[in-house]
Amino acid sequence: MVDVSQHKLVPEHTLLEEDEVEEVLAEYDVSRTNLPKIKRTDKALPDDADVGDVVKIVRDSRTTDKAVTYRLVIE
Repeated sequence: MVDVSQHKLVPEHTLLEEDEVEEVLAEYDVSRTNLPKIKRTDKALPDDADVGDVVKIVRDSRTTDKAVTYRLVIE
């Protein structure tokens, strides 16, 4: 079986602690439900991700070196 989350083309996915989530929401002046969504069944998510968690995704970018996005885990 292949672990998709370890593939070189899959960006880094990190679960945020609640205090980090609050900082992100305040910085962008949004609520949790305004974040883009990611399904709990997505194979790139960490195994301990639960519905309602926020995930930080860091991708390589040609223009900014690293692109950071945040997603809300849904069912």
